[in-house]
Amino acid sequence: MINIGIIGYGYWGPNLVRNFNETTGINVCQVSDLDPNKLRKVKARYPGIDVNTDAKEIIENQKVDAIAIATPVSTHYDLALKALKMGKHVLVEKPMADTSEKCQELIELAERKKLILMVDHTFPYTGAVNKIKDLIETRELGKILYYDSVRINLGLFQHDINVIWDLAVHDLSILDFLFDEKPVAVSATGMAHVSDQPENVAYLTLFYDDNLIAHIHVNWLSPVKIRQTLIGGDKKMLVYDDLEPTEKVKIYDKGIDMVSNDKSIYNLRVGYRTGDMWAPNLDNSEALFNLTNHFRECILQNERPITNAMSGLQVVRMMEAATRSMSNNGQSEKLDKDY
Repeated sequence: MINIGIIGYGYWGPNLVRNFNETTGINVCQVSDLDPNKLRKVKARYPGIDVNTDAKEIIENQKVDAIAIATPVSTHYDLALKALKMGKHVLVEKPMADTSEKCQELIELAERKKLILMVDHTFPYTGAVNKIKDLIETRELGKILYYDSVRINLGLFQHDINVIWDLAVHDLSILDFLFDEKPVAVSATGMAHVSDQPENVAYLTLFYDDNLIAHIHVNWLSPVKIRQTLIGGDKKMLVYDDLEPTEKVKIYDKGIDMVSNDKSIYNLRVGYRTGDMWAPNLDNSEALFNLTNHFRECILQNERPITNAMSGLQVVRMMEAATRSMSNNGQSEKLDKDY
């Protein structure tokens, strides 16, 4: 039995408590939050869980084996650092930390202490994203040409991070999971429409060596909520709509064929292919439940997590580069592929 303490019971914390509480072999023994009213909700729903307003109590509790952190991004590093120093396995909410240097320090500490450090990037644990990965790896779509995502809604406005760090982080973690090849550069533009607040709308473009291009549109100031991704291959294409209740992934047998009788561009003709559309069956289990089970297995088997700390570092590096690009009116920023 793994005893886990959860720090933060705001937006994401209740989901973590619920899923860890339902995970076999996990005992949620403590929950910490600065707001006593939130802790009263914990006690009302889970009378057996101890609560407190001081995260230090959980971190220093010798009976606690692991810590889950669901607090503002600016606090991730300090809490994770203290937990690792006390010999606790750590699951930290996305993004891993607010700088890549802090991520690297956490990684080195976890490696020295032989502890699991895992990032709560949830989408790689969904049935939809795993199906897409399978379609890419089996070449069902052919050579992937582009990834085009729209992730927009009205709110929630964050005060310590911009919209890239809040929303684009999801697509960056999906890209890191789907493709072995890493982007070599990123360009981003964005704007802040609320005085003295971070950017609330942004457009990111990631460039790869093999002509794959990824574009991400994120926005906190949209009248509608959209979570839609298009992935185009030279054989087939797909649409992934995360808000679709049943058929989240649809594959289209559509594309183009280039026909030419000689090398002259004037004789080049484009032929259009139009075939069937089909929606594959997906694993509908809750992604966060899959993640909490995976965290447990990684601790017990000393295995490298799917959303491991190195992938968390890569995502933070991409967001840092995108933020620099955004401050320089979209100037391209090179990315280090080695991590």
